[in-house]
Amino acid sequence: MTVPRIGISGRLAVVEGAERTGVNAAYVRAVTQAGAAPVILSPLVEGPQVAALLDGLDALVLSGGADVAPSHYGATPHPALGTIEPERDRFEFALLAEARARTLPVLAICRGLQLANVAFGGTLWQDLPSERAPHPQSVRRQDRVHDVRIAPGSRLAQVLGRTSHPVNSFHHQAIRDLAPGLRPTAHSHDGLVEGIETMDDWWFLGVQWHPEEFWQEAGAADQLLFVALAAACGVARA
Repeated sequence: MTVPRIGISGRLAVVEGAERTGVNAAYVRAVTQAGAAPVILSPLVEGPQVAALLDGLDALVLSGGADVAPSHYGATPHPALGTIEPERDRFEFALLAEARARTLPVLAICRGLQLANVAFGGTLWQDLPSERAPHPQSVRRQDRVHDVRIAPGSRLAQVLGRTSHPVNSFHHQAIRDLAPGLRPTAHSHDGLVEGIETMDDWWFLGVQWHPEEFWQEAGAADQLLFVALAAACGVARA
């Protein structure tokens, strides 16, 4: 049986005085635990080499991280806008477009959900506390601080096997205007979109929380997202 290869979009950071490119280890652990082989994709790659990164891969995870630059959805930067990474924005927009063209299964997490919404024509709240209302935030990575309501019959409900789920939360931005072609599949108690999928047959799921952080929690339904992504690889190959 062929082990699926799943690409995970990375970031660039300075650690101990040196440039490092990679991802949080939890993404690698979650993908590995799902029976797939993780491949870290660096935003240092540009141009036609971005498409080449997906050669031989079976799926893509768009990881969390910095704010998406508001210029991509025609907005003026808000005073509370966090760090933006223009190189990573360009890289992940290109990755997503190529994955879409190849119909590779995609799991978009936190920033990844927001970036996908922008890529498909939507907008974001740049800072929830000042533009809308404060949203619950986790202190520790595994702190589940609120529930999400999941639409019955959605792909997300089918994967998690439930219509309510407790999640962690590490975001001050969120979907404002949902992009055409996307449907909301989960909402928080304060009405924020916490899950999205496309309206066609492409296997695409986006979640606002960080399911990878629960890779070592026995019986955590969150890990089923990575299991389903790995399973979708076989369908896509067929």
